[in-house]
Amino acid sequence: MRAVVQRVMQASVSVGDELVSSIGRGLCVLIGVSRDDSPKDMEYIVRKILNLRVFDDDQEKRWAHNVKDKNYEILCVSQFTLYCVLKGNKPDFHQSMAAEQSQAFYEEFLQQMRKAYQPDKIKEQAGEGQGRPATEVGQESGSQRS
Repeated sequence: MRAVVQRVMQASVSVGDELVSSIGRGLCVLIGVSRDDSPKDMEYIVRKILNLRVFDDDQEKRWAHNVKDKNYEILCVSQFTLYCVLKGNKPDFHQSMAAEQSQAFYEEFLQQMRKAYQPDKIKEQAGEGQGRPATEVGQESGSQRS
């Protein structure tokens, strides 16, 4: 599994003109699942995401708190392109888990996240609407404190 984690002021996922999920302050996490991933990989990535210290404390000490310490939200977005390999001028996604398997694996990942944290704080890219999902992120700048 691969996770791209970004600290955010707000984040949302839309399909077309429809908002399908959003969070306030917290983490936006793009999740990629490879064809070789196992439940052990899932357990590892869940633990890392929830314990990653990327937030400041009240005295502005950097890298002091994790998302659970701050009681923030997490927006998870399935992103098979994280396992892209560039071959010539075309992307190759053979390292990504097949769609049918990855959907079940991703759903189990979300369940594990909810089990390890507050279920209502874990948001996801929901819905299988027409069109491509678009993720919008309100990124924290280096000068802002969390």
